[in-house]
Formats: sequence, C-alpha cells, structure tokens
Amino acid sequence: MNKILLDFLICPACLPLELSLKSFILKSGGDDIISGHLYCEKCARKYPVSNGIAVLLPDTTAETSSSQDRYEEERVVSSYLWAHYSDLFHDHDANNAYSAWSSHFSKTDGIALDTGCAVGRFTFELGKKSNFAVGIDRSYTFVKLARKLAKKGCLDFPLPMEGDLTEKRTIILPDKLKNQNAEFIVADALALPFSRKIFALVSSLNLLDKVPKPLTHLLEINRVAHEDNAGFLLSDPFSWSLDSAKKKDWLGGKKEGKYQGNGLKNVCSILTEKNGHLRPPWNLVKKGVQPWKIRNHQNHYEMIRSQFIVASR
Repeated sequence: MNKILLDFLICPACLPLELSLKSFILKSGGDDIISGHLYCEKCARKYPVSNGIAVLLPDTTAETSSSQDRYEEERVVSSYLWAHYSDLFHDHDANNAYSAWSSHFSKTDGIALDTGCAVGRFTFELGKKSNFAVGIDRSYTFVKLARKLAKKGCLDFPLPMEGDLTEKRTIILPDKLKNQNAEFIVADALALPFSRKIFALVSSLNLLDKVPKPLTHLLEINRVAHEDNAGFLLSDPFSWSLDSAKKKDWLGGKKEGKYQGNGLKNVCSILTEKNGHLRPPWNLVKKGVQPWKIRNHQNHYEMIRSQFIVASR
C-alpha cells in the first residue's frame, strides 16, 4: 500500500465518525507498506496489510450479498480480465468501453477514486487524468491482480475456451497506462475508508445494482467527493436483483413505492435534487449508453448496455 494513502484513510467501522488510522509498519520498500497493520485508537480495530495489500472492511459488511464469493473464482476472474484488457492483447471481440468512459473526464490536479474497480482498468485510466488514483473493491483476488499488473506492467492469465480447456493470454500495459500513481485496496463501496471531500474525480462503473444499499453507495461517493470542482461518472445496466439487494432498496425497476419506475431517471433526480440526499447537488453534464462486454468462454459472451451519467459540481 502506498504511504500516500495514510494522509486520508479513516476507520470504516466508525463511520459516520471520520477517525484517522494509525500505522504499524513491519516491512516497507520505498513508498510501499508491504506488511503491518492500520489501527483505530477509538474502536481498537486492526486492518491488516500483507504483501502490500491493505484490507479495510468494516464489521458491518456481514450484510453483503452471499454472491460476493463468486468474484474469487478463477473463471470469473478470467472473464473480468478479458473485459478490462482484451483490447490490449488485440482480441477481435474486444470493445473500447474503458477508454470511452475515460473520455468523459478532463485532466485534474486532484486525486481520483474508482469504486468497485475489479481488476483495475479504469483506475489506470483515471491515473492518466489525475495526480493519483485509488481503486477499491471487496474482492481480494481482484485487488491482488490489479496491484500485480501495476507493479510489473504485465500479467499472464488462463482464458477459458471450452470446458476445462484454456489458452494463455498476456496483458501488457501500454506506456500511457503505466504509472506509479495508481493504488488498489480491499474496501467496501458502502463504507469508504476515506476522509470527506478528498477526491476530485469519482467513478462507479456497473456497481450500483450489485451493492446491498445503492443509496448508501451514492451517499458515500458524495461524502468523499469535492464539494466543488468535482466530476462523477456513474454507469450501470440497472439489472436490479434480489440476489444483491432487497427490493425496498432498489433505486428503480419497481412498479410502486419509493424509487418506482426507471433507475436512470431516479438516480439523476437523486444527484440533482436541491435540498435532497446529496448536498451540494450535482449538475447533470451528459447521459448516454456505453456497450460493455464480458466473456465466459469462446462461444459465450454477454453484452451489457450500461447507461451512464456524467455529473459535476
């Protein structure tokens, strides 16, 4: 974990209090904390750092969907590596979703946050747009691979072809994505371990419909984003499911009750409503649809129409 994060990490278990974490470093190398732990003096909770990976999950994450474990499985990991990086090894079925999403942000002198970063592609894209980019995800495996790619610039992985058959693929980061200002930690998008008003750019890609409390996710993004000169990109297929969240917590896709109707419309209202949940409110800059593709094996792909919102304030 890069030591620069020590300046704005807080205890996620103590939220809404924002209490800085102390560090106990067993081993470090340059700017990296390789092993040790972070701890909160108030609640005495310790957050481990091992092999450079910090895990900052609060106790309250026990409510998280049981489907989370699937993101540690090799086939699922391979699917996400393909979705994020297949354009870099010139797969003829790849698309340019991540560079397209990145085009909606201008360069900033601040720092950026990619929530639900998975295996890291958009965090690297944000590294081009900011002075420092942080990617967070609940999957330890995702974060481990993203950090490995950041450190080495390349990564081999088995790509499923059919049944148990796989072929090796190699991801090589191009010079434009190679940088030392991207870091990845294990954290929860519903309890971000960061001080308020820290980030100039924030993203949430294909995550909102996968968390147990979608509104809490938006509130947390709002808390850590600058109150002015901030950019926010949200993109989501709004595939509401009881596997991820209770229906009462969906922000759309319901025939009755609060947040009935269309998810994109409801999220736009939440972001821009004066005297609403998010203060100060955001200004809607652009809406659209970004195709995104994920690969299960050589004959099975899923095409997702991810509806995006670009907002600023």
